[in-house]
Amino acid sequence: MQTIRQLTQLREAVAAWRAEQLRVALVPTMGALHDGHMALVEAARRNADRVVVSIFVNPRQFGAGEDLDHYPRREQADSRMLTDAGVDLLWLPDAETMYPAGFDSSIHVGTVSEGYEGANRPGHFDGVATVVAKLFNQVSPDLALFGEKDYQQLAVIRKMVIDLDFMIDIIGVPTQREDDGLALSSRNIYLVDEDRQAAVALPRALGIAARDIARGGDVPAALAQARETLEKAGFDVDYVEIVKESTLEPHDPEAPSRLIAAAKIAGTRLIDNIVVEPGPA
Repeated sequence: MQTIRQLTQLREAVAAWRAEQLRVALVPTMGALHDGHMALVEAARRNADRVVVSIFVNPRQFGAGEDLDHYPRREQADSRMLTDAGVDLLWLPDAETMYPAGFDSSIHVGTVSEGYEGANRPGHFDGVATVVAKLFNQVSPDLALFGEKDYQQLAVIRKMVIDLDFMIDIIGVPTQREDDGLALSSRNIYLVDEDRQAAVALPRALGIAARDIARGGDVPAALAQARETLEKAGFDVDYVEIVKESTLEPHDPEAPSRLIAAAKIAGTRLIDNIVVEPGPA
């Protein structure tokens, strides 16, 4: 695996692949890799001839008081994982490469970014969209892969790609979970054993609510029950909502739907989502 830190060298490597007419995939990450990231890499290898993984802890998507300074950084361990997974190139820009002196641009994706995570983390999705657009321009991939765990982020990126005419296929990869159902996340390492055990209430509460709604149950009651379950488990709930899967607009019983949630336990903020499968006719 090549490890590249300079933009000129990155473009030379990708240009050589292009000369061979090879299909290139990008997996953008902030490092602290786990099996969820490896699922993205596996999907990338199935869909492309060459796989680039980027690691960049993006300061522009962290708000005041968030965990930028403490976000886990494990470059050597991440590099070994990617080498073992058959990744072709690791792109490791520093902050000066990504945001050189005088950088003063930002991308804002409208309605799809404004609720839920966008409302709770002002400016977050502007930072996400800006760094992802830069990565797309730096790597020039044919496709890019993102996890469905960050479902609103995926929707924002898909909208940006459409609106800005990026010729890139965006592939969403299903959320990878622990054996007890907790979604894999780099932030799970913040949880001590007791809080980790309590955290499983999040996917379980969403699963129960999704089944109730799919069977024709009362939607507000199902959401309220999920919120109550989480609060009893020790969560401070930001939101539990049901939305249209494609646009995150308000729930439409006739459209594919997804439950989305965010909640803090012991100061660690977790997000999750689950498809609401249609019930029997």
